[in-house]
Amino acid sequence: MIFVFRQTQLYKFLKYCNEVNLEKIVLDCGAGGNCPPLALFLECGYKTYGIEISNSQIEKANTFSKEHNVELNISKGDMRELAFEDNSISYIYSYNTIFHMKKRDIAKAIEEIKRVLKPGGICFVNFLSVNDCNYGQGEKVGEGEFLQSEGDEKIIHTYYDIEEAETHFKDMRILFKENRILERIYEGEKIKQGYIDYIVQKI
Repeated sequence: MIFVFRQTQLYKFLKYCNEVNLEKIVLDCGAGGNCPPLALFLECGYKTYGIEISNSQIEKANTFSKEHNVELNISKGDMRELAFEDNSISYIYSYNTIFHMKKRDIAKAIEEIKRVLKPGGICFVNFLSVNDCNYGQGEKVGEGEFLQSEGDEKIIHTYYDIEEAETHFKDMRILFKENRILERIYEGEKIKQGYIDYIVQKI
């Protein structure tokens, strides 16, 4: 079966992964949901691992795996404390996940990614930017950090200035950076979404 995913940025990341001569092992930090993109990597011959903090999102991913007869190895976990050995994973990504933490926790998570990543390995991380229409909305809980409603829940959303996230990658090689601003119609209203994407390599 050929899987098609809406997370187009991960296709770009996959292209970078395919160009690096390392063992095909990939970890998704925030791997749950009803259409887990780890299946894309599995389809391309990668050994997949995923962690997810939400039990309901793990259940959705498990349902997907059963329906499509695939094993993605998604388990409960926290990206701030990765249960993997140092220098053990070739490729790691966190798509639309890491910004649901405060900046101090984002820093911890990125340090864990660096620890687990093999030398020469690459990772993809994206951040919410201050260009997003929801920046400044909700209850402010820190600099660039706001509690905002998602369904019935209040969830942390953390926003970065365009250059701010560079501090996380001073000891890495930045292979790709994109400041994305998307305008679309959502529930009849025009909205603007802002993201900053990074693909970086461990030196």
